[in-house]
This record gives sequence, C-alpha cells and structure tokens, in this order.
Amino acid sequence: MPRKARMVVKGESAVYHVMSRTALEGFVLGDIEKDYLLQLIKHFSSIYFTEILGYCLMGNHFHVVVRIHPSERYSDDDISERYTRYYQNDKTKTSPLPAQRPMLREKWENLSEFMKEIKQSFSRFYNKKHHRRGFFWCDRFKSVLVENGETLINCLAYVDLNPVRAGIVDKPDDYRWNGLGNHLQNANHDDFLSLDFGLEAAIELSNEQKVTQYKKFVYDVGSLPTVTRASNAGRIAPQRAEHGSKTNTADRFLARTRYFTDSGIIGSRKFVSSLWKRLRSDGDNPDRIPIHVVGLQGLYSLKRLNENIF
Repeated sequence: MPRKARMVVKGESAVYHVMSRTALEGFVLGDIEKDYLLQLIKHFSSIYFTEILGYCLMGNHFHVVVRIHPSERYSDDDISERYTRYYQNDKTKTSPLPAQRPMLREKWENLSEFMKEIKQSFSRFYNKKHHRRGFFWCDRFKSVLVENGETLINCLAYVDLNPVRAGIVDKPDDYRWNGLGNHLQNANHDDFLSLDFGLEAAIELSNEQKVTQYKKFVYDVGSLPTVTRASNAGRIAPQRAEHGSKTNTADRFLARTRYFTDSGIIGSRKFVSSLWKRLRSDGDNPDRIPIHVVGLQGLYSLKRLNENIF
C-alpha cells in the first residue's frame, strides 16, 4: 500500500516541526557528529527558502522547527547568490542558466528536498568517518504543520527541553546543540536562528528581550529549575494515567508527548480544521474534528493519539 502523501502548504509561508531518527542502535551522534550536522543545517538553510526557528540534536535523532517560504518572495539575484553558495566548491558554476531558475525555485521551497540534502550529506560524512556502508537514517522524517504564535512557542519549548527530558542537562540552555543553547551560549552570533518565538507583542522588544522572554517561557512550562522532577520526566505521565490523574501542562513538556511529533497539524481548532480541508487527499473526510490536546489550553491536533504514550 503506498504511503500517504506528506501534508505541505504551497504558495505561502508555513512552519513545520520535523524530526528524523537514526537507523542504528545506540546513541551514535557524538559531539563531532552533532557539530557537523549543525553545520549542514546552517549551510542548507542559507540556500533553501527557509527560516530556522529552533532545533535540537540528540544522540539518535534530531529536531528542526523550520518556516518554508514560497519562491515568489525571492528575486533572480537571490537565486544567483544561493546558486553560487550551493556550488561553492565548483568554480565553474558561477550563475544558473535562465532555464534552470524555475527548477531551482521549485527545489529550494521544498521541505522534503531540504531534509534530503541534510540527511544524505550527513550519511556520506558518517559512513566515511566510521568506515561503513549502508543506511544511516530511518527512511522517512516526521513532519507536523505548526500554527504561528502560541502553538509555535509551545513547540519550540518542547524541542529545547529534549536534553532535560533525557537527563543530559538540568537546564536547556546548558546544552550545546539546541536553539536556546545557541542563543545564550553563542549569542546567535551568525544570525542562524530566527528570533520569531511566537511571542505576543514581540515587535516592541529588543532581540535580547525576546530571548529573555522565551527563556522564561521555557523555564515556566518545563517547571525548571526543579531538577528532580525533570529527571523523572519519563515516568510522570504514565504514573498519572495509572492513578487516574489528568495530564497537565508540565506533563506535556517534561515527558515525551507525541502531539508535537505525530499530530499532522497542531494549532487552534480553526487552524487545524481549515488546513485539513485544504490539504486532505481525495476520499478523506473533510469534516474531521480536531482533537483537543489535554494539558495545553487552546491547542488542537489533527490526529487522536494515545494519551498514555509519551
């Protein structure tokens, strides 16, 4: 049976939370591998029509929160500049031919192509470094369409709290390979990350204030710096379910919740419903009812997921 087509928005900017996991056993992404993977994300995001909002690189998987922009936003001069950057090691390719421009525009606004370049480039690096052959990544990356605003900041916080949930660090900004760590350890010196955290009234804030407000949000929803609770995060939700307790906001961030990775579309009821009607395949129910994500006020999911699996 053919797999279902990925839901992507065309002709306008859209935010995706994407995640990909290795096909190898264990935590095979060490410091060197994470550094190289981050270089690749930076490089290809400077070529593709993307805006990186957040990321987290873990020992066996990685997350990227990315906004894909339509090609209409970019001039032919932009295409030429990105082409030169793309072929930076081939001095014979200095400018695209006119006939190549439509193909490049289509390619560089494509989420799957963006992820394919990153994953294939990393596989070649890893296999060469470790003298191996074969697949490195699981076949298909996951993607969730994320509404701007409140949903976005919740998603970014969930991604940045990955190393806390795993017990690697006590505070997310102590981790070298996530968005909050990049902002607070490196001051986002290369302007790699967008400063759009989904904050309300952010236009009135300085860049430093935006980062400070976002960090406060992450600490609040992650119940930090209560280290004991964070280190036991993986057991919180199952324990609540066992005792008949309701899932609360902290559970959603201190435990691994599938709604940020498997929901298909996440956001307000209106956002999920309207986007589904636009993107559904023939034969799908157009009146599918969005599912409220318990513990997150105002957030809805396209898919109903098992509440006890985090």
